[in-house]
Amino acid sequence: MKISKKTIDQIKPAVEVQIPHSGSFRLPEKVLQFGTGVLLRGLPDYFIDQANKQGIFNGRIVMVKSTDHGDTHSFDLQDNIYTLCVRGLQNGGKVEEYFLNNAVSRVLNAQSDWDQILQCAALKAMEIVISNTTEVGIQLTEDDITRKPPASFPGKLLGFLYARYQAFGGDKESGMVIIPTELISDNGLKLKNILIQLAEKNSLSQSFIHWLTTCNTFCNSLVDRIVPGKPDKADKEEIEKKLGYEDDLLICAEPYRLWAIESPDSKTAEILSFGITAKGIILSEDISKNRELKLRLLNGTHTFSCAMAYLKGFETVKETTGDPAMNFFIRSLMREEIVPSVTGDKIGEDEALRFSTDVLDRFSNPYMIHRWLSIAVQYTFKLRMRCVPVLLSYYNRTHEIPRLMAQSFAAYIIFMKSEKRHDGLFYGSYGDKEYLIQDDYALFLHQWWNQFPKNPVKAVLSDIRLWGINLSEVLGLVEEIEKYISLWGEANKIILAAFNENEDLL
Repeated sequence: MKISKKTIDQIKPAVEVQIPHSGSFRLPEKVLQFGTGVLLRGLPDYFIDQANKQGIFNGRIVMVKSTDHGDTHSFDLQDNIYTLCVRGLQNGGKVEEYFLNNAVSRVLNAQSDWDQILQCAALKAMEIVISNTTEVGIQLTEDDITRKPPASFPGKLLGFLYARYQAFGGDKESGMVIIPTELISDNGLKLKNILIQLAEKNSLSQSFIHWLTTCNTFCNSLVDRIVPGKPDKADKEEIEKKLGYEDDLLICAEPYRLWAIESPDSKTAEILSFGITAKGIILSEDISKNRELKLRLLNGTHTFSCAMAYLKGFETVKETTGDPAMNFFIRSLMREEIVPSVTGDKIGEDEALRFSTDVLDRFSNPYMIHRWLSIAVQYTFKLRMRCVPVLLSYYNRTHEIPRLMAQSFAAYIIFMKSEKRHDGLFYGSYGDKEYLIQDDYALFLHQWWNQFPKNPVKAVLSDIRLWGINLSEVLGLVEEIEKYISLWGEANKIILAAFNENEDLL
């Protein structure tokens, strides 16, 4: 039996499933959402559904499919109902929860249903726009908003907002709260500036531009949840056996969830009522603290640990956390070096340590397959953006070299030793395995290893093209990294056995 509005009362699950009440299908449409992807369905749509079940938000979502590939057939067959399976570790214990989500009222295709999408602009209850676009994203392009539809996401959004302005005669109360969730800093501010430029390029009136900038609220936001999406066939069948129904829209996610939204005033917070009581939503005037915690303790720890773990023979993050030595390394890296580097006026030590505990739970999730070679894509850029500022912060505060970060840099330099093949690609190797290095700076590391085959450390750290600064000027850093590289002996042999003895290196 496939899940749908007609069959929802017939299901007899063998596990506890949160099921929506019948009245929730009649709730008004309050949200226009650009994007149908699993992150949106696993995070913002989850929060809205939870608020509806509690009688708080009481609104549904019109979902806009913006890309050409795929269709909306599965949504149509299931009346837009889908199951979210939450599995993983939380506070040291296993979590397995199931939520039947009916927050989506309609799924419209921008290519074929553009007129229907514009009609939504005239709905008085429609107050919120959410986006997570992948086709173009938040960037300015030459776009004509009179096209059906405009080509870019900003073009589509501007076309919708212009239709709303016309439908309500520019009434200042008709403005919307717009929350992009694309993973770029200051996403709300950047989207607003693009829309202003695009409105001018389309010769829209100054009165509309005034309404756009003063009556609509653009919120910077940060989303954080691993949502791998649809499970593999065997896993899906096992889950469906527990649920007692089939669901072609079923997705899985980790327990951890965060949606941080910059909410400038009480009126905006009132409109975003789904965030009032939800655990995992933060409404704040400033979300820079949340961005810093995620960037340094989650993403930064991934990047610092990447080469160390892979060269030790681990393929995935989960495998790595199961190894006592590497678990000790990652835990110590976060708590002893990263946490002291990010705490201060905005971030307290207790808060950072709690976040690090959550990160360790997420790394250990047995249901999430996160490969180190995927994390190593654009390795150098990630080190520069995520890790170098933390290393410098630690050094400036303590006047000491962070030992574990230095070990991570040593592993990175060894990982980046490569051979250039006839196809122009760079391959690293250790033991009898080889790996493709997908890094725009691979050529520079390749050249430094060729020029200084015994010791390229100073050359690599001095290369401003890689780091934006001369890292060799950090007193003692070159020597510390050279020391750890020497522990591998001949760099290409990768001797990491010493890391099984915590006291030797940690």
